[in-house]
Amino acid sequence: MSEARQREEICRYGRSLFERGLTPGSSGNISLRLDDGSWLVTPTNASLGFLDPARISRLDGAGRLLSGDKPTKEIPLHTALYETRGSARAIVHLHSTHAVALTMLPEVDPRAALPPMTPYYLMRAGETALVPYYRPGDPAVADAIRGLAGKYSSVLLANHGPVVAGDSLEAAVFATEELEETAKLYLLLRNLNPRYLSPEQVDDLAKTFGLDLPSRGGHEGHDHD
Repeated sequence: MSEARQREEICRYGRSLFERGLTPGSSGNISLRLDDGSWLVTPTNASLGFLDPARISRLDGAGRLLSGDKPTKEIPLHTALYETRGSARAIVHLHSTHAVALTMLPEVDPRAALPPMTPYYLMRAGETALVPYYRPGDPAVADAIRGLAGKYSSVLLANHGPVVAGDSLEAAVFATEELEETAKLYLLLRNLNPRYLSPEQVDDLAKTFGLDLPSRGGHEGHDHD
C-alpha cells in the first residue's frame, strides 16, 4: 500500500472512530509504522474526525519529525509500544468512555484489567494491562510500557484511556473497539455475579487460535477474525 493510501486510511478510520463517539473533540491519536522504519502519526490538537492526509506527521524511527504538522504529545507512548511489540505496525490511542471508566475502579487487576468475558475480546485484544496515571505526554509513561516487556498489545492508561497495537491499522482499530465494548459489558454487569469464560474455555481458545496470552506464558499477541 502506498504512503498516500496509508495516510487516507488513517483519516478514514479516525473519522469512523470520532463519528461513533469513541474519542471526542481533539482527543486520541493514531500511528502507523512504514516499511522503512519511519512512521505516520496524527498531529497534536487534531480531531480524528477532521484529519487532512497531507498534514499527518511523518517521523523517523527515533520519533523525530521529518514532515507534516507537529505530532501528538503522546509520541513516548507510541515509541515504547513499537520498541517492545516487534509485530506492531499500528497503534490506536483513544479516550473512549467505558475503557476510561474501567481504569478508575479499585478492583481492577493491573495484569488483567478485564476478565475473560467473551471469546472475541481475547481473540482481538488479548489480555489488557493497566498502568498508573501519568500526565499526557509524560516521558515516564514510556518506561511503564517498556516494563510490560512486550507481553500486552492492549494497555489501559489510568484515568486516561486505551492504547492498542496491532499488526495492521485495521487490526488495531478492531481490537480497540472490542476492548471498549468489553469494558462496557463489565460496567453493565458489575456486582451482578456474571458468568465469565472458564479457564478451560480460555485454554481452548488459546490452543485453537494460537493466542499468546500473558497469563499463560505468551509474549506476542495475534489478530484473529
